[in-house]
Amino acid sequence: SFEGRVEVYHNGKWGTICDDQWDDRDAEVVCRQLGLSGTPKALSWAHYGQGSGPILLDEVQCSGNELSLDQCKKSDWGQQNCDHIEDAGVSCDPFTGTDVQICQLDAYCPFLLPSLAEGTVRLAGGRSPSEGRVEVYYNGDWGTVCDDGWTDLGAQVVCRQLGFR
Repeated sequence: SFEGRVEVYHNGKWGTICDDQWDDRDAEVVCRQLGLSGTPKALSWAHYGQGSGPILLDEVQCSGNELSLDQCKKSDWGQQNCDHIEDAGVSCDPFTGTDVQICQLDAYCPFLLPSLAEGTVRLAGGRSPSEGRVEVYYNGDWGTVCDDGWTDLGAQVVCRQLGFR
């Protein structure tokens, strides 16, 4: 499934995340961490039902570029002031937003451009859909990424944004 209540595993226990500060940037990191593409959407107020057991995280504030929730600013594990009615959820719906695979076929891109989100990435000029020059959609145009300071970590982020593991 590509949506539901977010639960994390820490110190031998599964628990939920409180929705204080929970937003689409946090959902983007969860979707990336799960290897899911689509449009990330944060859901609050136990939208997918209340969990049970511990509430393990609160005040999660991701920038949206992290590879996992553990890299995001957040409360200490287990430090929270919430009830399960505030359990956080996400939708990583692959049927919404921009389908990067379709956009790699240039003939279809003109139809998608009006709905592209700033920061959408694609690969261009490769021999297969899983390789190529990294391009980013910004201010209505596709641009390239300078390789100054480019590392495997940057490549990992792009691959995860494209739905690759």
